[in-house]
Amino acid sequence: MSPEGILSERDHILPEQVHLLLERTTTMSEHCGSIRCIVGANVCITGARFCIARATYSTIGALWLQKVYCWSELPYGRSALSSLLERLIWLPEDCGSRRNAKHGGEIFDRMSFDILIDQRRTRSSLLRLKVRYRHMLTEPIKNTSVDYEVELCNGAEKDIILPVQCLRNYPKEDLFGKIVMVRFDSTVLFKEGQMLELKSVHRAFASIKYLCNAGAKVVIVTDWGEPNGSTRLPTQSVADYLSKFLQVKVLAADGIYGRVQSKQQKLETADILLLENLSVYKEEVANCPIFSEKLSSGIDIFVNDAFSDSHRILASTVGVVRFAHASVAGFHFEEELLRLTKALEIIKRPYIAVIGGGNLMDKSSALCHLASHCDGLVFVGTMAFQFMHALGLPVSSGLLEVGAAAEALKLINLAKERNIPILIPRDFWCMNSENPKLLNVFPAHDLLDGWKPIDLGPKSLTDISSLLSESKKVLWIGPVKLGTSQEKNGASRLVFTLGQACANGCLLTVVGRAACKAIKEVETSQSMQYCFKSAAVVWKILKGQSLPGVAALDQAYPYVLNWSSIYDDPSGPLIVDIGSGNGLFLLRMARTWSSLNFLGLEINKKLVHRCLESVQKFGLRNGHFISTNATTTFRSIVSSYPGFLLLVSVQCPDPDFNKSDHRWRMLQRTLIEAITDLLSGEGKVFLQSDIKSVATRMKQQFIRYGRGKLLVDVDGIGVEYDGEGWLKHNPFSVQSDWEQHVIDRGDPMYRVMLAKADGN
Repeated sequence: MSPEGILSERDHILPEQVHLLLERTTTMSEHCGSIRCIVGANVCITGARFCIARATYSTIGALWLQKVYCWSELPYGRSALSSLLERLIWLPEDCGSRRNAKHGGEIFDRMSFDILIDQRRTRSSLLRLKVRYRHMLTEPIKNTSVDYEVELCNGAEKDIILPVQCLRNYPKEDLFGKIVMVRFDSTVLFKEGQMLELKSVHRAFASIKYLCNAGAKVVIVTDWGEPNGSTRLPTQSVADYLSKFLQVKVLAADGIYGRVQSKQQKLETADILLLENLSVYKEEVANCPIFSEKLSSGIDIFVNDAFSDSHRILASTVGVVRFAHASVAGFHFEEELLRLTKALEIIKRPYIAVIGGGNLMDKSSALCHLASHCDGLVFVGTMAFQFMHALGLPVSSGLLEVGAAAEALKLINLAKERNIPILIPRDFWCMNSENPKLLNVFPAHDLLDGWKPIDLGPKSLTDISSLLSESKKVLWIGPVKLGTSQEKNGASRLVFTLGQACANGCLLTVVGRAACKAIKEVETSQSMQYCFKSAAVVWKILKGQSLPGVAALDQAYPYVLNWSSIYDDPSGPLIVDIGSGNGLFLLRMARTWSSLNFLGLEINKKLVHRCLESVQKFGLRNGHFISTNATTTFRSIVSSYPGFLLLVSVQCPDPDFNKSDHRWRMLQRTLIEAITDLLSGEGKVFLQSDIKSVATRMKQQFIRYGRGKLLVDVDGIGVEYDGEGWLKHNPFSVQSDWEQHVIDRGDPMYRVMLAKADGN
């Protein structure tokens, strides 16, 4: 494509102006220079040869250079261009933070240049640039990142709705007769062989009861006790216990390697099948694919209800999803994830984090996150000694972590930049090494040899109480424990202080088994939000890492779509193109039929961005595109549409012929079932491909998983089939660019139209 073509395709973003920021480079005399753009555009500086600078958005608001294609060094007009650029102001590398750049006696906050580019095909007039500048002293740079802009164009708002598919949203009628594996969270049921609080137990069993009532056959997989523990309960005892609680027959299986027929036969004589304790299998922790396949043999749907293990990569939480056609979150899993999402929201300030425990090196990224969002950090565990050491205070080598001082200094400097306090103990209760019954209080800067810190001192607790008394939100994560000491006075005093803060309206989130156990010893107001016993899950989130157990589930669309802002008439019929690609087919359809609404679902964000630009360029109010994986999000997106689904098209999917395992993943059972469920009584499905085997596979899959609701449309207007059962012509009279390409080269397209059977 020529430079003029590239420029003409982009100039609708800013038809008259392209705002540029230019920076000095050592190659300025050799090349046309680096260009930093504030708005999205492709800028072409052309001569006998040309250079294209392509700019993209960044998350901080400015647009940084993505890639420069230099086909020449501009051998003609080079000095004129260099002379022009030399007269312009040069902004420093950190132009976003350094407000003023001084040049030639003038001071500018920011400048924009309108560059009018004109190409001459004669060598005597290679380049003409008309430049004028103006001050931009008050106009801020907008945060126009690609993702952000796409989300805004989608009419979407971030919501607390979970970005995973949940059991409550799965069609209940589709559960009847299905074999459903439930990964149960045994930590909410057993504690040293005893049942935990009744409320927790009821929540934990909600998914299993729901599935049984829906007519599903349930297979429970879980773990209890340590792999080598002597108190591990036998499988039959656990099955009997579950039977008594659920009031249904629970059958204990011998091992987990049962064949499909074996599981089905056993489920004919019982309501629930309990597989053997997973903790005895090392393949579980290793996420062994062979083990996962055998574990999930015969399973239709996987329900994960073990949120406390979501930070781990296990065969029973991650590996099995590959062999189930649907993987969703159970009621307990959904509730815990939603509670944690809300708990980490910052809705009140001052927001203080109370951090116990140790292992600073492993948690440094999470602590940096807290330091960047909280209004103060309080260290009440062995991490405090790392900060003392970093500040030059004497600390016993037995209390130090290798290399932790540098990380501690990094956090201290970050806190200084944000002007927030980091509170470490001023004094400690210490125990004499020779006489353990001899206790004394020592200041933190004067710990004597032979005395071991075992608990927080009175001054430290006073400091903590003073800081927390003014807080409106507190996150307490980790135990108040110094080394191996079992002293609990400091924890008790902290709990008392937090109880008073809660009584004054402070929101409290407690994380970790020790902290949750300690908090129960005092009555707190209803302002105390949540207790999370699995600290590893929370630490992983604070580190900015995804939870494998969550990521493995089918994803839902994480935004609430405002259909009224997308379409002029959101109640009109909807046509969805799955895998819309460059969007040309859908854009042509939208311009042809203004009474219908068109939606393209495409996983490639860059293509979606271009399509949205075209929607804006043409002023379309009946066309829209969303960047998403339609395989898992189709149901959550289309089910929220206020109108009815008239047509779904899947055209020319690209199977991976190099990977047989992934070859047909472009069209999965969950997607077909979602389309079938949401399609209106008069709805249709259009399938086509230039590869016969792909078209045949799509047709077979839709008929197979359409559950008798989809049949080949033979009565439709303009529908005419050849001898092999393929449509002779495109029924829409609108072709995609690839379809046109295939026809132009003389190859056939394999098409079929499916319709709802009897309007079901």
